[in-house]
Amino acid sequence: MSTILEIKNLSKSFVSNEVLKDMSVTVAKGEVVTIIGSSGSGKSTLLRCINLLEEPSGGEIVYHGQDILKNRHLETNYRSHIGMVFQGFNLFNNLNVLENCVVGPMTVLQKPRSETEAKAKEYLTHVGMAQYIHAMPHQLSGGQQQRVAIARALTMEPDVLLFDEPTSALDPEMVDEVLRVMKDLAETGLTMIVVTHEMDFARDISDRVIYMNDGIIAEEGTPEEIFTNPQQARTQEFLSRFLDV
Repeated sequence: MSTILEIKNLSKSFVSNEVLKDMSVTVAKGEVVTIIGSSGSGKSTLLRCINLLEEPSGGEIVYHGQDILKNRHLETNYRSHIGMVFQGFNLFNNLNVLENCVVGPMTVLQKPRSETEAKAKEYLTHVGMAQYIHAMPHQLSGGQQQRVAIARALTMEPDVLLFDEPTSALDPEMVDEVLRVMKDLAETGLTMIVVTHEMDFARDISDRVIYMNDGIIAEEGTPEEIFTNPQQARTQEFLSRFLDV
């Protein structure tokens, strides 16, 4: 698989608090990379730096061979190809489901409405929300809103889709419906970087699992390596809260 995104020696500090320390991650096209770790370990900050919602303090973000941080004229194009699904859905409350999905491609990518609507309806069908295209966000459950948020991100047809703990704001009965959609997406070959506390999901769907601790990658490997035979004591301690290791 060809490399699509390479994070090199990335760091991020908030005043004197160093949240990310010399992070390096390579993501191949079609790969599903899951990031696990305790709250405060830097997982969400890493995603926000990757899509430039946060400005990295140092390092490189190499996309298709070019360092975006050194070539800022490429930033707008880069961000349009890096999708993000947030914890809190972040839907536009004044727009219905269909309008939430078409506004990005029409505004950012200058796509014609007819083409964008067709794609949006296709992705809404894929996530099981086609019958709700005229509904407003407040009329939907949390799980339904998150599925719309996924369809909205997909309508931008991103090269990489980032998920920042997409089930953490959901009631337990709604978690499975979102995880099912994400598993289906993984099987289509979509490149995904997923921050999650859902250990079963990480074990079942990932090509590679990264365990972060205190702003660094403490351990990474295949799901079998991480969940069956973790090498680092801190990885073992973390996983012992969820699994028999």
